[in-house]
This record gives sequence, structure tokens and C-alpha cells, in this order.
Amino acid sequence: MTVSTATNKEQAAGPRRGRRSPTASIGLHATLVVASIIAVFPVLWVLLTSIKPAKHAISTDFVKEPTLDNYRYLVESTSFFSWFANSVLVAGVTTILGVFIAATTGYAVSRFKFPGMKPLMWTLLITQMFPMAILIVPLYNLMGQLGLLNQPVGLIITYLTIAVPFCAWMMKGFFDTIPVEIDESGRVDGLNPFGTFWRLILPLAKPGLAVTGFYAFITAWGEVAYASAFMVGDENLTLAGGLQTFVTQYTSNWGAMTAASVLIAIPAAVFFLFAQRHLVAGMTAGATKG
Repeated sequence: MTVSTATNKEQAAGPRRGRRSPTASIGLHATLVVASIIAVFPVLWVLLTSIKPAKHAISTDFVKEPTLDNYRYLVESTSFFSWFANSVLVAGVTTILGVFIAATTGYAVSRFKFPGMKPLMWTLLITQMFPMAILIVPLYNLMGQLGLLNQPVGLIITYLTIAVPFCAWMMKGFFDTIPVEIDESGRVDGLNPFGTFWRLILPLAKPGLAVTGFYAFITAWGEVAYASAFMVGDENLTLAGGLQTFVTQYTSNWGAMTAASVLIAIPAAVFFLFAQRHLVAGMTAGATKG
């Protein structure tokens, strides 16, 4: 009876030990609120600035004489749609090729042993150690020698060199979590290695593919340094490069820039909404093995 009473007391006391005190709960919620405000405020400020007239663009008022003139100017008086089309082309091709190359590379390294495998993986890893800024000059010279400056192809190749190494490492870790028995069953059914990869493994790798696609898309969609260095001419600029035309040495059109920033963020947000249900699973699975 005594043992039973002690056990009941321990069970009753257990949940109370796990409960936060009111002070800790208030502190936690206050921290979350402050962190949310800090995260949301810059985005909200850009949105509000985009609907302010030019004379109030740098004022501290949240909303003053709201107008859509900045968006109207962006659509009617700039090459925004050309920039948008160029960005869609570059980001779309980069995403498709990046996902394909990263998936096939990750699968090959995960499933097969071949000469040079370890140097290949070390190469993919080492390329991530270099800041993007120091690669601009050598890549610029290389693209110039190949005649790819001011060409979407040159920008796509550049973005692939950034996105593929990281994505290949991540896909390799994701494929490591898929049982090898699935490959063996495919070979028993008469599938070749590519057929096994295409029909059996890829359908199971959707979360990893979603993360890879999202990373490749964001890399190409919002990048500024390479887009500004490699592309010239108003009709050849991407959205990131086009934003710089609103700020010169003598003038700054903050209204048009913030309006363009809002419109640029929309495709990225839409892409994220479609991929979000796979992102957490893919990032978690890709990190379990390396």
C-alpha cells in the first residue's frame, strides 16, 4: 500500500515538474513576440514604403497618403517585364538542371563505389568554403573567354556552380536513408540502374528534391553580385540587376525599388508555399547521414 501511494505521488508530481512557471512562460512568449516583430518589421516596412508617394518615401510614418504610383511607374516606365522574363528563364533552367545534376550525382555517390569518388565529394565540399565575392573575377574572365558574358547561359552555369555542390551533398545524405533493398528489388525486376533511379528512388525522394529545387531557385532568383557583373544592358538584366538601376550616385528612387522588391518576393513565396510540405522532411532526412 505504501509503495502504491508513493508511486501515485510520483506520477502526480511528474507533470508538475515539466510545467513552466508563469514567469518563464511570460518570458518565453515575450521573446517569441519580439523575435517575430524583428523578423516581420523589415518586410512590412518595405511593403509600406512601396505605397508611399516619393516625397514621403524616407519618412518614418507608417502610412501617409498611400498610392499605387510606384507600381504604376514600375510597370509603365521601366523594363520590369523584361527583367522578370530574364529572371524566370535563368531561375527556371537553373532549378531544373540543378535538381537533375544534384539528384543523379547524389544517387551515384550514395549507391556506387568508383575511382575518384572521395576526391569528388571533397571537391564538392571545398567549393562551399569560398565566398561568392572572390569568385566573381575568375568566373568573369572565364565567361569572357567562352563568350558567355551578357548571356543567360553564362549566368545559369554560374548559378549551377553555386547550387549543385551543396545540393549534391544533401541529396547524397537523403539517398543514404532509402534502403538499398529497393534498388535490389528493381534489378530483380529487370530494371537497369537508371530505371531503378527514375522509377523507384525518385518518387521516394520528393522531400529532398523539394529542398534542392527551392535552394537552386532562390540562389538564381535573388542573387545580385553575379547578375550585376555579368549582365549589362537594360533588356538583359535580371530582376536583381534591375533593382540597382533605381539607385545611382546622385538619386535614389526608393518607391520604385521597394515596389519591385515586393513583386520580386511574390514568386519566391509562391514557390515556398508549394514546396513547404516537403521542406522540413527533406532537410531533416538529408542531415541524418553524410
